[in-house]
Amino acid sequence: MTDRPDYTATSAGTDRGLTLVRPAAPQKRQREPEIFFDRHELDAILSVYGRMVADGEWRDYAMGGFKDVAVFSVFRRTSEMPLYRIEKRPKLARKQGAYAVVAATGLILKRGHDLKQVLKVFDKRALRLVDA
Repeated sequence: MTDRPDYTATSAGTDRGLTLVRPAAPQKRQREPEIFFDRHELDAILSVYGRMVADGEWRDYAMGGFKDVAVFSVFRRTSEMPLYRIEKRPKLARKQGAYAVVAATGLILKRGHDLKQVLKVFDKRALRLVDA
């Protein structure tokens, strides 16, 4: 194997010999743009995340941008399934709202047009356990 590109030897119709022909350059495929959180959205999410880490409830996070959704996942431990997913789906912006908080079971806890309002689901009053 060599690092040089493969060349194809073809007969040029002359009695001098062969000519080298370069292969056609591969065409670059256009990548679809990914959806992701902007700076203001990340500030709001990381503010809630920092508060929950300080309380000792969350320990790790992961972010992902895909062609139709951006996801911020929150973990109690790195090796577990995410406790919550904060999703941004711009296609739903005119319907239910682009932002949603989804529990580990897949239950949508809150959905809306304003990220700060959706993140209020993580307020201490909303997450208080009921003693039975």
